[in-house]
Amino acid sequence: MLPSSTVENYLKAIHQGQSALSADQRLVPMGQVASSLGVTPGTATTMVKALAESGLAEYEPYSGVRLTDAGEKLAGLVLRRHRLVELFLVQVMGMSWAEVHEEAEQLEHAVSDRLIERIDAMLGRPAYDPHGDPIPDPEGVLTPRHLDNLLTCPMGTPLKVTRIADQDPAFLHFIEENDLKPGQPVQVDTRDTAADSVLLRSGDRRLTIGTRAASKLLVEVA
Repeated sequence: MLPSSTVENYLKAIHQGQSALSADQRLVPMGQVASSLGVTPGTATTMVKALAESGLAEYEPYSGVRLTDAGEKLAGLVLRRHRLVELFLVQVMGMSWAEVHEEAEQLEHAVSDRLIERIDAMLGRPAYDPHGDPIPDPEGVLTPRHLDNLLTCPMGTPLKVTRIADQDPAFLHFIEENDLKPGQPVQVDTRDTAADSVLLRSGDRRLTIGTRAASKLLVEVA
């Protein structure tokens, strides 16, 4: 099977689904794959079966799907193109980090490996895209990295925002408006489960955000 844009989108969706699996899970549920791509479960199943026949995925009926080594490499290369294009659009073209995801979704299928190599070199071989997502190496290998979010991190400890786990433009604008972009120092003062809120400290500022938003801000100890 030649890697078409549709194939690449499926590989990327399954790859990202795998990265979110818990330790006791091996397969990405088909419903999750269909939902992430905006297609019906039947359509997703048909495509995943084709990926399995091509040796790019392992499919277990009624259970889910997982990429093979070949599928993971191709997915990693798609993510590499996507994230380097995002960084190029922000740093060179001056676009807002909240707007580049959709542009990169289109361009990731069109740019050549040669152009991506030039972009990578021009940007100084970056390790992360504007949202803090790691950029796979030229072989498509993505180094695993465990990060806490604002619901699981230690409280009262100096932290640094490292990654934003949601590419929705409205959410990214919210992050930008509240100075919570990657690199920003923060500290969790309190978590109130009953009020569904997290109280943050960032420099001299104090900010309360909801737990849903807090779960999407990944941090590390500063």
